[in-house]
Amino acid sequence: MVQASAPPLTLDAFLQLAETQPASEFINHQAIQKPMPQGEHSLIQVALCKTIDQVAEPQRIAKAFSELRCIFGSAAIVPDVSVFRWRRIPRTSSGRIANRFEVHPDWAIEILSPDQALTRPLDKLLHCAEQRSELGWLIDPEAESILTLSAESQIKLFRGSQVLPALSGLDLTLSVDDVFNWLHLPD
Repeated sequence: MVQASAPPLTLDAFLQLAETQPASEFINHQAIQKPMPQGEHSLIQVALCKTIDQVAEPQRIAKAFSELRCIFGSAAIVPDVSVFRWRRIPRTSSGRIANRFEVHPDWAIEILSPDQALTRPLDKLLHCAEQRSELGWLIDPEAESILTLSAESQIKLFRGSQVLPALSGLDLTLSVDDVFNWLHLPD
């Protein structure tokens, strides 16, 4: 007897599933659980949010969010860092920040975990670019390099003292060395 295969998972069905720790994401009709963040990943993630917010928040240019579920383009992803231009941050009718973000981030940042293949994080960044995200970063702590992806799907690899691209209009000067120097804690 031949068993019928289950129909592919839909976004609506995925969103009805119980939350997982770490978060699960839905892309290309698949639910995939993110790897558990470790020390380097966690430190870079927090430092990036702080650094971006120090430059972007006072002038109400943008806001960085950590581990925020973004639902757009038939996918539900949880970038390590999502940056939204101030005017695009979803709000309720009373003006409070919305709990559900059904819009693509302007800048999505993924940080590779140890032994994690590039494929899934890169797939998420390509999805963001296809949905009009301006910028994507894929940070590889092991190689001390950062791959960037522009809205035009142009990919560039940055190392060492090279200054990284940021959102247009955001006066953020950050090199690859700056990012990886965060991993050296003072005594």
